[in-house]
Amino acid sequence: MELFENLKNDWQNQSTQIPTDDGIKIISNKIKALKSKQRITNIVLLATVAILVFFFFYVAAYTQSTATWGLILMILPLLVRVIIELLSIKKLDKLNKGIDFKSFKIKLESYYKSRKQVHFVLTPVVFAVYVIGFIMLLPNFKQALSSGFYNYILVSSVVIILLLAFFIIKEIKKELLFLNELK
Repeated sequence: MELFENLKNDWQNQSTQIPTDDGIKIISNKIKALKSKQRITNIVLLATVAILVFFFFYVAAYTQSTATWGLILMILPLLVRVIIELLSIKKLDKLNKGIDFKSFKIKLESYYKSRKQVHFVLTPVVFAVYVIGFIMLLPNFKQALSSGFYNYILVSSVVIILLLAFFIIKEIKKELLFLNELK
């Protein structure tokens, strides 16, 4: 019984974790770096959306139902992802670095969990819908382009999709590792 009392006293008397100024600075810098990466992601996604919108009007896709739907399926998921990233940045901004360590850690873990959902649920859906939209455009490409250029688009699109999937997976792993270090 005495051993239990000693353990109980030790448990109650343990010090609470108080982050050092250096620790707060490191966390703050990592959060800034994460927000910067998310902003860069948004810039790339918005540039892609702008190119697709330009392409939509340039080829008068609005006159063809399949092309319209294909481009809509390419544009909308990207816009959804941009909105998700903006909300994620906003959530990061709300992380008050001045609160106690335990509360901060709980909020950071919540953020980490939400990012995992974005990466493992939303990102594959966005990617799949984008690819479906592109596939819907292929008959229009086949009809409007020479067979050589169409074949070039087919082969290069497969390579680009595979490289993009690899890059996305790599970036997701890096971000989750980064967030896990903050935890």
